[in-house]
Amino acid sequence: MTTLDTALLLAFLLVVAVVSMVASRGERTRADYFLAGRKLRWWLVGFSLIASNISTEHFVGMTGDAARKGLAVASYEWLAAPALVLVALWLLPRFLRAGLYTIPEFLEYRYDRACRSILAGLMVVFFVLTVLATVLYSGATFLSAVLDLPGWLAAQGFVDGAAGSGGPGSASGEATAAAREAADALAFQVGVWGIGIAAGVYTIFGGLKAVVWSDLLQGSALLVGGTVVTLLALAELGDGAGLAAGWSRFTTAQADALHVVRPWDDPDVPSLSLVTGLWIPVLFYWGLNQFITQRTLAAGSLAEGQKGLMLAAGIKLFLPFLVVLPGMMAVTILGDALLDAPADGAYPTLLRHLLPAGLLGLMLAAVAGSIMSTFNSGLNSAATVFTLDLWGVHVAPDMDERRAVRVGRTVTAVLAIAACLWAPVIRSFEGVFAYIQELWGFVSAPTCAVFFVGLLARRVPAGAARAALVVGPLLYLVSRAPNWVWTADEAAAAGGAIAALHAYSSMAFLYHMFVLFLVLVAGMLAWGRVRPLPEPVALPDRAAVDVTPWRGVELAGAVVVAATGVLYAVWW
Repeated sequence: MTTLDTALLLAFLLVVAVVSMVASRGERTRADYFLAGRKLRWWLVGFSLIASNISTEHFVGMTGDAARKGLAVASYEWLAAPALVLVALWLLPRFLRAGLYTIPEFLEYRYDRACRSILAGLMVVFFVLTVLATVLYSGATFLSAVLDLPGWLAAQGFVDGAAGSGGPGSASGEATAAAREAADALAFQVGVWGIGIAAGVYTIFGGLKAVVWSDLLQGSALLVGGTVVTLLALAELGDGAGLAAGWSRFTTAQADALHVVRPWDDPDVPSLSLVTGLWIPVLFYWGLNQFITQRTLAAGSLAEGQKGLMLAAGIKLFLPFLVVLPGMMAVTILGDALLDAPADGAYPTLLRHLLPAGLLGLMLAAVAGSIMSTFNSGLNSAATVFTLDLWGVHVAPDMDERRAVRVGRTVTAVLAIAACLWAPVIRSFEGVFAYIQELWGFVSAPTCAVFFVGLLARRVPAGAARAALVVGPLLYLVSRAPNWVWTADEAAAAGGAIAALHAYSSMAFLYHMFVLFLVLVAGMLAWGRVRPLPEPVALPDRAAVDVTPWRGVELAGAVVVAATGVLYAVWW
């Protein structure tokens, strides 16, 4: 990092903060603060969806997974495109017609208030434990490594002895190792609290409008920067013969890894999950997760929301070329040099290798912006759910507009602090991706089951939904726990039921989510068959915006689905 890189990084973040705060002036009502006044245009919706989604989880975890195992991880991106089409055609019209502020709010209209409160509580807790804390963890880890914060802190005298010398077995060597470990821990804390405070401040004062404008700037910079990195990597591979030669060399070197489909028993993205379990987290994330859907709920009309969703779907089809393929290119370009760092360091190492001074600073600014975008988006969404679905329902149901905004700002600050305190705990887990997958599984399958049964079978009573939201996480725990409790050797030695449970528990978590979804749906339908409601539930019709569909939505959706099919046919 040169002085120019550092200056560009800080200047970009300052511009983003200023533009966001100016754009969000005059927010006085809950619609202003939580839904940007329900006036978002389609391009703001689309870019905000993408910028909120992309973070260091992609540039650390996804590129690292691609470096280790190849193209299959791209399915998380490519299957998101048809999922967004489904949201645009089926879910968003119903949500906007109901005039929703939050996703849990819908459950009160379809089932009862208890269902709304259960889902709201789950969402707030898991927003802090997963979205917010993991962004802080991975962001602090990424920036600490690229900026060499431990070395800088040691050089400035914040940690004594970190620059010392001595052999591994000497007292001075042990002291130096301990000092360096202390420098790393301090750098991590500086990164966590720096990101938390910086992103929290303009989220607290600006609300969703500040978030989406920062998303627009940071998302655009990230797409441009990612494209530049991919092109430079291809040029490096071409060794002066051009981009086409670089692509040819890359596809030849990585021929065995350039396949989306893995064996059915793969622990990460098994082939059968492409038509079963992978759809559960994808549909939950893009259609039922307040963190994402808040942007579409804030659209100025149904047509604007549908256009924004189609824009996001198109970008999702393009993203693996900016995130997944560079991780694989890093293996070919860096070779043995990459062996000195863990695979999750593939993208940062590639950046340092490819980018000159100035351009490195701009790319780091884009990545830092993506960290901020995801954190402030999750923060605003968690505060929205807490304020409107919990505080506004159980504590102050009659609160006026100003008080709602005031409570939202207070909760935003509290949740930001909670995430900063929890982020260091993630360091004790095996990896950030494994951590996220284990935790979100408790919420996504039960939520999908409750919503889809509620929309398709309107005589299923509230009791069935309450049971699914409570029992679902417990069943997921039962599915995963044997693999945490026993090793494979211990389970095999015990034999019988323990061995069988461990074998089931050792399957990919995507299979567990699909099985759980089927069990919950079957149970809810059976409950509705035995004790159906006297009449089908009538969903509310109190739209706050124009709900006339976009005329081109079906054609655009067909193009997106066809393009997804082509990508799978090419990379099968």
